[in-house]
Amino acid sequence: MTSDEVVLRRAGSADARAAADVWLRSYTAALPTVRCAHDEADVRDWFARVLVPQYDTWVAVAGNNVVGLLVLSGAELKQLYLEPEWRGQGLGDRFMALAKSRQPDGLSLWTFQVNAPARRFYQRHGFVEVERTDGQRNDEREPDVRYVWRPQTT
Repeated sequence: MTSDEVVLRRAGSADARAAADVWLRSYTAALPTVRCAHDEADVRDWFARVLVPQYDTWVAVAGNNVVGLLVLSGAELKQLYLEPEWRGQGLGDRFMALAKSRQPDGLSLWTFQVNAPARRFYQRHGFVEVERTDGQRNDEREPDVRYVWRPQTT
């Protein structure tokens, strides 16, 4: 199955567990040196009680499997995670186009400084670094960087 055959749709409560599992696998693969601040049960609970019902949460579905997720909170891109084997196949680009269409006036996000692939991805999509921190404000206590995207005016 190719990225073009994957369906992007709003997440429902039945998707919370599968989306949380994608998040857990992706986090482990992408951030092996970053301590996860919450155990698996807490992450699954957070998806079921908070992310899916309270945020603009989208999933990518290949066949019957959730393979990616996007979470927006207004103009903040809160989460963008893909199953590791789906990276580099255009699915992240599709999620980014969706995020920009949902928030055409601009977006902001945080990512960890050590996550070079994510930083390159966001920069490629027009995000500009605006702030770095020592990580004392995030649960992981990991240095992070804030990016902002504003649409180009012609």
